[in-house]
Amino acid sequence: MALKVGVVGVGNIGNIHADIYKNNPKTELVAVCDIIKERADAAAEKFGAKAFYSVKEMLASGIHLDACSMATAGAENGGDHFVPTMELLEAGIPVLGEKPISNNVDEGRQMVELAEKKKIPYAINLNHRFTPAAVRAKEWITEGKLGQLHMINMKMWINNPNETSPWFHMRALHPHSFDVIRYFAGDVKKVAAFMMKGEGRQIWSNAQVLLHFENGMIGHLVGSYDAGGSYGLETCEVVGSKGRFVLLDACEHLTFYPRNSISTESYSYLGGMRSFGETFKSRISDWIDQLDAGVPYDQINGSGRDALKAQNIIEAAIESFQTGKIVEL
Repeated sequence: MALKVGVVGVGNIGNIHADIYKNNPKTELVAVCDIIKERADAAAEKFGAKAFYSVKEMLASGIHLDACSMATAGAENGGDHFVPTMELLEAGIPVLGEKPISNNVDEGRQMVELAEKKKIPYAINLNHRFTPAAVRAKEWITEGKLGQLHMINMKMWINNPNETSPWFHMRALHPHSFDVIRYFAGDVKKVAAFMMKGEGRQIWSNAQVLLHFENGMIGHLVGSYDAGGSYGLETCEVVGSKGRFVLLDACEHLTFYPRNSISTESYSYLGGMRSFGETFKSRISDWIDQLDAGVPYDQINGSGRDALKAQNIIEAAIESFQTGKIVEL
């Protein structure tokens, strides 16, 4: 029997979630919810689901939900996640939230702790780690192809002219960056950061973040809302004693460079994935597959706990820049 699912927040991203649920044979989209009535009604008509205008109304209706996506936005793209997520978790409904888990780490912590207390699957759309290329790179690390890991270098930048809070760039964009970094390199121990405002900017739109990991690795992130272009929006390089890999644009190109050989191993568009937009399907499909298989709450891929750890790194970077000190996590 198909899992009955809903989507809360049916703007652009919520519509992507809804479309994937609608077309997955393991799910039936039964509910869409948005505080903007016109959005909810339009999504309900488009996807053949019932419209609701608040989570409380949806829960009170008695409709059965096996899971729900949380695609609200708010300040720094995460300010509206907390209340509706807590309402769903209190009702015992598994939640797949959009990133960032929250722009407020205390609220993020509360959501994670509630889900773990109630043993409910809670995950975040950390879709960069779910690409075939990222999975292959992770396999190389696990099987020892790179040898002892030494360094990780990450670049993520896009052209985003929006001006909101001073920390919009860090809190809205780099949950992805730091999740990818943790996926390959493990937990971060120390953080130091430098930032600058781009030309004509009011926000800290450029950042350099230095990282020291629990396993001894070192690394850095270069991030920007003032760069971008048609190619080269994202690069991740992991260096080990036997070689290194370079992963470009989340999913498009992956190359292994042996340390002592000119022979390389290269892949482009693994699994047929051609662009970042396709990563939503791979991530949400993994969520559906895990729910369908009854995977325990503490074994969910791209969990709320993972997202909270990425957000903690962001807050440490902000603190480091503000104080001029190295911040320990």
